[in-house]
Amino acid sequence: MRIILKFGTGILSRAKGDSLDSAQFRKLTAEVAALVKAGHECVIVSSGAVGAGLFLFGLNERPEDLPTIQACAAIGQSRLMRQYEKLFSRHGLHIAQLLLTHQDIDSRARYVNARNTLERLFSRCDIVPIINENDSVAVEELRFGDNDRLSAEVAILANADMLIILTTVEGLLAISHDGSQAVIPVVKDMAAAAQFVREEKGRFSVGGMRSKLLAAKIAVDAGICTVIAGGRTPSNIGRIAAGENVGTRFETARRKRKKSSGV
Repeated sequence: MRIILKFGTGILSRAKGDSLDSAQFRKLTAEVAALVKAGHECVIVSSGAVGAGLFLFGLNERPEDLPTIQACAAIGQSRLMRQYEKLFSRHGLHIAQLLLTHQDIDSRARYVNARNTLERLFSRCDIVPIINENDSVAVEELRFGDNDRLSAEVAILANADMLIILTTVEGLLAISHDGSQAVIPVVKDMAAAAQFVREEKGRFSVGGMRSKLLAAKIAVDAGICTVIAGGRTPSNIGRIAAGENVGTRFETARRKRKKSSGV
């Protein structure tokens, strides 16, 4: 099975927001490595570059101006990739970095090149591609929004079987009249699901549940099963891949297109 995993800034940073969360990286990379060893093809769409740069700049929240955001990404990207490289190497795996912008997805030639690159990487069984938006050069109007939309576009580009969006909550939450919350296990009607969205996001992210819901719709419309789930709950990745009821699963009515025999 080909799986795209989106890791948000909130699950990659410490609760205090003062650095990347090393324990989280160890847990997440171990779970992804287990999937790869089991024969799955995995791609990580990772946020965290801007957040990693913020910490070195000594900022306590995401800046508003584009040059500072891009400078933070330029600083933080290498720190982010070093974490992945070091931890995946413990499992005998290598990483490959791909930086994308909206123009890469929108351009047919660049789209095909990116797809062909992924297919060649998949031909090896010991490489985990890691994709991020190229924040150091991307134009603000063309940003994907904490990589949520990017993860859906990558799922389509890679002809994935499943998109897993991991975040700081356990899924799409329904709030009852008494204020209690419960995860909605299955969504069949995307329009109806929008009523449960609350405008909340972390200090270091630009997404929120609305952008995740929009990403889920993009993927589901392409016939790709999508799950939004908690990224800090141990073993969630493996359980989702195994078909267990974890988080919120978005059902697709469309039959997924067959993979191309060539690239």
